[in-house]
Amino acid sequence: MSNPITKGKILLLIPAFNEKESISDVILKCRNYLNASTDIIVVNDGSNDGTAEVCYRENVNVISLPFNMGVGTALKAGFKYAINKNYSFVITLDADGQHDPDDLPLFFEKIKNSQADIIIGSRYLLKTGYNGTIPRTIGTKFFSKLISLLIREKLTDVTSGFRAFSNKALKYSVDDGFNFDYPDADFLLTLHRAGFRFAEVPVVMKKRSLGLSQHSGIKPFYYIFKTLLSIFVILLRRKK
Repeated sequence: MSNPITKGKILLLIPAFNEKESISDVILKCRNYLNASTDIIVVNDGSNDGTAEVCYRENVNVISLPFNMGVGTALKAGFKYAINKNYSFVITLDADGQHDPDDLPLFFEKIKNSQADIIIGSRYLLKTGYNGTIPRTIGTKFFSKLISLLIREKLTDVTSGFRAFSNKALKYSVDDGFNFDYPDADFLLTLHRAGFRFAEVPVVMKKRSLGLSQHSGIKPFYYIFKTLLSIFVILLRRKK
């Protein structure tokens, strides 16, 4: 299947930690959109369940981190690879199957026809019937409203990991002075204050059916506290 990319090469970047049960299906669906201008890479974040071996069997390029370092570090590794290989855009999607690769053409079209540096796949632009856990849904909607207020621009899904980043945004994000554990609300606020432009596309997000979510237990409450603290610190800094 072809796609109408006219702005250089695009990399599909999949960070993965212990996702051997779902990663193969994600790779196979992404393959429908690979061609001369679109490639795929998996960043294996120290998985110990055979995730890397599944990727090798699928003949996919893999960056393997020595141990589990978190999604922020995994994404940075993929961003640096994309910069070194001169990709114009990177599209990030999860390895657990919640992000549907069949929505990739929406990103391709937006990359082609907009000037946005960061494109967010939002599960809330359209009524798709998505129902996450109560703490996660409350956190997502709260931070989406907060960031929209702070940047004076409506964003509906600031916690979505289904995103596209321009090469310019990638270079800013891997700067040694800019660290992120997870690229959510505080990450987007920092990028906005640096002058980067946003856009959203509607996507269908599925519930995780296999594996263990990293947002289980009390983690959503810790995440809310940590993100609020990070936003407060960002607001104290001068704009670049």
